[in-house]
Amino acid sequence: MASPPTIPVTNQQAAQSQPPINTPAFRTFFSRLSTSIRDGLSQRRPWTELVDRSSMARPESLTDALSRIRKNLAYFKVNYAAIVSLVLAFSLFSHPLSLLVLVGLLAGWMFLYVFRPADQPLVVFGRTFSDRETLLGLALCTIVVVFMTSVGSLLTSALMIGVAIVCLHGAFVVPDDLFMDDQEPANAGLLSFLGGSATSGRV
Repeated sequence: MASPPTIPVTNQQAAQSQPPINTPAFRTFFSRLSTSIRDGLSQRRPWTELVDRSSMARPESLTDALSRIRKNLAYFKVNYAAIVSLVLAFSLFSHPLSLLVLVGLLAGWMFLYVFRPADQPLVVFGRTFSDRETLLGLALCTIVVVFMTSVGSLLTSALMIGVAIVCLHGAFVVPDDLFMDDQEPANAGLLSFLGGSATSGRV
């Protein structure tokens, strides 16, 4: 009795069996992201220092204000980043439609380009798109979303408000000697972390 014929597996069937995203790269990305957040938060200063009124005084001149801002940015960098992030989050959550558009754009970049397996082309309505065409399409979508919708103006205004809060606080906080002595090890830790992130980048 003859054996049944073997059904060949086509490239399309093999491609369909592959996952839609590069799972190891996806997991590595979020693992490094969580590690970055934990390491960054470990360098934050106590929030009581940020609101200590005894260390605040009006700057004597514009030069004095700029000098204070520069020093305070180096000392409170994590706290200031958290403040700007909170302003951005509040602005986005107060405009749900803009938040959905931004989340959709980020999801498109992640799943259609960043984490898509290199050997799996993007197929839409039976048409195969190359990496260059996918990148160009996502870039055009980003330009449209940022410059032709309310998302761009919302992000710009939120960033300006956050930066204004940071600069105003930095100009009125007087950095003392102890304040500056503690700055060097914190900066060293941040630089070593950035160096480790760079060397452990995606292969």
